[in-house]
Amino acid sequence: MDDGQERVDGGSPGGAAGPDGAAGEGAPASGGVPAQGRSGEPTGDVYDWFRRGGRLLAQGNPAAAEQLLVRAAAAEPHSRSIRETLARAQFDTGSYEAALENFRAVALADPSDDYAQFGWGVAAARLGDFETSAEHLALAVAMRPGTEHYQAALRQTRATLAARAGAFGPLLPGAPGYLAPPPDPDARSVGEPGADDEV
Repeated sequence: MDDGQERVDGGSPGGAAGPDGAAGEGAPASGGVPAQGRSGEPTGDVYDWFRRGGRLLAQGNPAAAEQLLVRAAAAEPHSRSIRETLARAQFDTGSYEAALENFRAVALADPSDDYAQFGWGVAAARLGDFETSAEHLALAVAMRPGTEHYQAALRQTRATLAARAGAFGPLLPGAPGYLAPPPDPDARSVGEPGADDEV
């Protein structure tokens, strides 16, 4: 786990049977629940936790995956693979700040990791920091220009920035984000006599 190069996108989902037909060692017994020892610690070593966490994430169980991956990351804090997979689980559970911190750590350790740049960008967007989002999504797109979901995320972030800058014209009353202009203290109400008007 020291090189941080393996991603857990593949593998056998759900602790599927190994080549001999038996369930994989340390595979979740039922419904994605990680096997535990008597102390409540998950069984296996850091690599087992990483693999099981990746499988749980692929099965749509990001909260369970996060529990295993947090332990794995604590044991191997410099593993980019563990931190990236943990960041994906945190993002999927809505823990955007934690996800951003892990994606950022991976991207700082390897600035050429396009997926970490992408993750940093989308997490920043979820936190409302669209300037940071645009910067890192643009890096991801530059590294992998043919990746449509990178391009779509960058287009969305840039459109949000443009809308905030007023590039599409003023927001109309009732639109999300519309703020009514403050009342002008010098303006008169209709029918209100002014100082110059004859009474």
